[in-house]
Amino acid sequence: MTEGSSESVAIARLGARGDGLTAAGLAVAGALPGERVSVRREDGRARLLAIELTSPDRIDPFCPYYEECGGCAVQHLAPEPYAVWKRGIAEQALSQAHIDVELLPLVDAHEAGRRRITLHVRRVDDVARAGLMAARSHALVPIDHCPITVPDLHRAPQVAEALAEHLGRGSKPLDVQATATEAGLDIDIRGHGPVSDKARIALTRLAGDLGLARLALHGDIVVELRPPTLPSGAARLMPPPGGFLQATQAGEALLTALVVGAMDKRVKRVADLFAGCGPFALALARTADVLAVEGDEAALRGLDRAARAIPSLRRITPERRDLFRRPLLPIELDRFDAVVFDPPRAGAQAQVRWLAESKVPLVVGVSCDPGTFARDAATLIAGGYRLEQVTPVDQFRYSGHVELVGVFRREAVAKKRRL
Repeated sequence: MTEGSSESVAIARLGARGDGLTAAGLAVAGALPGERVSVRREDGRARLLAIELTSPDRIDPFCPYYEECGGCAVQHLAPEPYAVWKRGIAEQALSQAHIDVELLPLVDAHEAGRRRITLHVRRVDDVARAGLMAARSHALVPIDHCPITVPDLHRAPQVAEALAEHLGRGSKPLDVQATATEAGLDIDIRGHGPVSDKARIALTRLAGDLGLARLALHGDIVVELRPPTLPSGAARLMPPPGGFLQATQAGEALLTALVVGAMDKRVKRVADLFAGCGPFALALARTADVLAVEGDEAALRGLDRAARAIPSLRRITPERRDLFRRPLLPIELDRFDAVVFDPPRAGAQAQVRWLAESKVPLVVGVSCDPGTFARDAATLIAGGYRLEQVTPVDQFRYSGHVELVGVFRREAVAKKRRL
């Protein structure tokens, strides 16, 4: 097929990003396996022109922005084949790493929707407009609301536009992160830079008018009218502005339950690595002493605030540490009965190398990237751990992202328990 010409192609399978793929590997966004579609090659990709033969698995997308916005990949796929596809992403990553493990069924964790959204604000016809980016593009798709977010976030685009207008008519694009909390929206604006004291006073007044819980610029709190707390079991999380947070409340609850469920009564000392604002640490501290290691000082302060509100917890010791540059060594790890790690998408390669040389009996790995999870899992297995099972969790519905929770035990420990 030459650039600019149209051609009829058959779609053989669905790729990890949600594109339909031909047998030759040509990617066609919006196409499904079993379909025959007319496409045109543009900029090295194939653009869907028409569907000539429709798959029985095709359904109507519910979002009015679906064909423009790049946020969702597969709203047009029926639930059952969608679950097979999403689980298959994890299955393929593990297979490519030559890992033979029990992969459990996909668990849905979307429920009410995502509780955080990052909106891009640009000036369109000299008016601030908030929206999301088009697929594989820097073009803005203005939106009224995002249907896959919780209802409390549906007004976020209007809030972002009001704040952007108040910040002036500068040409700089803004990114506005909005989080739905128990006290109202928590907003962090990025891209503007410092503002004058006069502007901060005006922003404080506007935050009150908009009913915000907190407003920050680049993580610097302008005003906190109410503590922006989030429920997490018996605890109340207090994440810093723009800090890491699981995409959905249901996802966080499920991941926490899987982590805690992997522990047994003999686990009395746990290291929670890449702890963030502490959902795992707070749950684990009900029965064990926890070392919570995190590189973000603001996240650790939030964890400390949350822990102090629950006097019944066992000891949580926060430690600020860059685990990519200064991972815990075996001499430090060996005093723990269990280690939990939940790194960013890049994985925990530096830390896992030392974990593989440690004597820690139980390791639980949580990851939002099956590829880096499989890489880290292979390192632990080579070091003598047995990967007992992996649970795929879907809190990023309609996207190609899937969360994994894996339970690893030292092979000698696993054999002893089978006797």
